[in-house]
Amino acid sequence: MVATPISTAPQLSTIAISWEPLPEDFILEEEPVENTAQPLIAGALRESLELSGYIQSTMLIAANLGICATMNDKLVVKAPDWFFVQTVLPLSGVTDRRSYTPHLEGEIPRVVMEFCSDPDGKEYSARRTFPPGKWFFYEQILQVPTYVIFDPLMATLEVHQIESGQYKLQPKDENNRYWITDMGLFLGLWQGEKEGRIGYWLRWWDQAGNLLPWAVEKVEQEQQRTEQERQRAEQERQRAKRLAEQLRALGIDPID
Repeated sequence: MVATPISTAPQLSTIAISWEPLPEDFILEEEPVENTAQPLIAGALRESLELSGYIQSTMLIAANLGICATMNDKLVVKAPDWFFVQTVLPLSGVTDRRSYTPHLEGEIPRVVMEFCSDPDGKEYSARRTFPPGKWFFYEQILQVPTYVIFDPLMATLEVHQIESGQYKLQPKDENNRYWITDMGLFLGLWQGEKEGRIGYWLRWWDQAGNLLPWAVEKVEQEQQRTEQERQRAEQERQRAKRLAEQLRALGIDPID
């Protein structure tokens, strides 16, 4: 599904925005994930980044973690299916984040992703009154540069980037991938199986067009290299054997 909210850039002068920490007594909504694919897709996105050495200690990559902003003294918490922050401040006294407040704890997210699973199109909601829609919140309140919407069932991928204050749908390249500027990577669709799930996945490619592998793929690659080395060694052994036989046929001891 491709849809763009029908709206001009909202006038934010009527909205007072502040960046407050999540109150310790705030009860987060315990909504279950909408299907079993969502955590697998989110985990796979992080896995290939981690294995490639991309992730730095100053970054924040999270799935279904609440991002906080206060609009007209009302706390708004949205939890994207996946998001990326280039630079965050170190945690003080704790090891795990319960939420994330931009500007207070670090930069705004550079990329947010939503995995479609609901026909109501909430990923495209430009509702600006409380509680605001996701599109409005990411575009106008957080001003996230890149908003990705992925429908794993319909195999559709949209990448929207802010231009003149509004999200614009970006075109695919000749490989049906999208260049994610803030990450220096390409993002695209890949069809196959991982962790028992057969379907479409989001995958990363580096600037040279190399696919960032998952752990199981790295194991397979290593096994292939080992087998190739074994075959080369066997070929060399056979060559040496034939040469020795030829020398013996000429009356020459190959050992001498």
